[in-house]
Amino acid sequence: MSYKTDIEIAQECAMQPIGEIARRAHVDEKYLEQYGRYKAKIDPALLKETGRENGKLVLVTAITPTPAGEGKTTTTIGLADGLRRIGKDVTVALREPSLGPVFGVKGGAAGGGYAQVVPMEDINLHFTGDFHAIGAANNLLAAMLDNHIQQGNSLHIDPRRITWKRCVDMNDRQLRFVVDGLGGKVNGTPREDGFDITVASEIMAVFCLASSITDLKERLGRIIVGYSYEGKPVTAADLKAVGAMAALLKDALKPNLVQTLEGTPAFVHGGPFANIAHGCNSVMATRMALKMGDYTVTEAGFGADLGAEKFLDIKCRMAGLTPDAVVVVATVRALKMHGGLSKKELASEDLNALEKGIPNLLRHVSNIKNVYGLPCVVAVNRFPTDSDAEIDFIIKKCRELGVNTVLSTVWAEGGKGGEALAREVVRLCEEEKGDFKFSYELDGSIEDKIRAIVTRIYGGRDVSILPAAQKQIEELTKLGFAGLPVCIAKTQYSFSDDPTKLGAPEGFTVTVKNVKVSAGAGFIVVLTGDIMTMPGLPKAPAAEKIDVDENGRISGLF
Repeated sequence: MSYKTDIEIAQECAMQPIGEIARRAHVDEKYLEQYGRYKAKIDPALLKETGRENGKLVLVTAITPTPAGEGKTTTTIGLADGLRRIGKDVTVALREPSLGPVFGVKGGAAGGGYAQVVPMEDINLHFTGDFHAIGAANNLLAAMLDNHIQQGNSLHIDPRRITWKRCVDMNDRQLRFVVDGLGGKVNGTPREDGFDITVASEIMAVFCLASSITDLKERLGRIIVGYSYEGKPVTAADLKAVGAMAALLKDALKPNLVQTLEGTPAFVHGGPFANIAHGCNSVMATRMALKMGDYTVTEAGFGADLGAEKFLDIKCRMAGLTPDAVVVVATVRALKMHGGLSKKELASEDLNALEKGIPNLLRHVSNIKNVYGLPCVVAVNRFPTDSDAEIDFIIKKCRELGVNTVLSTVWAEGGKGGEALAREVVRLCEEEKGDFKFSYELDGSIEDKIRAIVTRIYGGRDVSILPAAQKQIEELTKLGFAGLPVCIAKTQYSFSDDPTKLGAPEGFTVTVKNVKVSAGAGFIVVLTGDIMTMPGLPKAPAAEKIDVDENGRISGLF
């Protein structure tokens, strides 16, 4: 049996003019800035001027990722379409894809099958230019930093203690470590340098957490680019770079409006990675979606230990948001991989492997329900190879935690396959009152916060902080940053910092190698394991299969 590819399904969709989608989202035409027929930016003035109350906020997260796939974005979109099919006024808020995964191995991030946002080619490629603006602002700051040193260095910046990197939105391992400023005195000061992928730039985090142009400028000004010879932090404000950076970001800051295959309004804006940043779409897009719908469905990156933890402990804390319900996405196939099966062995029923792997799901569910105090439902993306016995096993285990399990077939059926999940989400929002709590309080030390996440969310025994990281923590504490939330950068493939430890490992210790402050974003970044802020391309990159014909029709994108 042959299946249509995602891009073939998307290209067959008869999209509605974006003005019609805006009307459906209660957005007056005066706030609409069209980018062609099917994309638009929304003037943030709408947030100040609308009299609408916030709707219900539904967070979609997932089990720990595996190569078998979980379908979190697909479920998010299908759930939104399902809610609309049962008569709800709904919006969806999603991240923008990075070109790195699009051309690398992961593919696009616009959903899949019959649960997609469109135009998917645009969204996965240049879209409305937001990422280009973020990269330009990042690199302007880098250029002004090096130029300041070249022109006399009145701030006494120590070239050996520069922390700001250049960035590009592409997987390019060749740029991880570079030496620049070569070629003599007129060509700069020679120093070690490097590139991050754009989604790992602090500008991306600042962009996604800013609530206005004014807030954006304040956050940009606090960004630390390095340290002086005397050990004093040097900021973007010190370099007088803030105004120009904000000018580059002015239009990008406006949330983007597109649509699902079924015409549900979708706000797609911002996209920090969840393993090296906080993994959520912009605060402004989420707030706008909440105002424009009675229900807003949003997602957080990777598994709930990364995306959901940061959504709840960082984004919700900063933006004053409280989810009304949480959906944890799982597949039988992925849980069997957590139980020790290889990808080639997943098609056959194996209750033994499922029993070994299901603790991963149960730990995520328990965290949402018992640590954060939020109503929760498990959505199982059903595959044709899943047996009834396997499905019944998951339902039984989740019921023991007081959580319902709903089957989802949105990949194959779109919103129709999400109706059952939509009804359970509505029931949770209307009948079950959550008691939202953070996993840690801000008044503890940096070490206390790291330990709280490792023990309460990951299920680990303790934290090992290497001497260099301990020294960094002491310096950041002296500089007054101890009261910030923490953003732990770790592998997405395990609750631990070891990607080979699948399922729900216990008794492990997480090693902290490096600690730095993202003062503009407003959090402490804690690096564990081998976290790359500049990924590389695989042996056979997805880019090899992408093409465009003489009519401009793209193929092979996903």
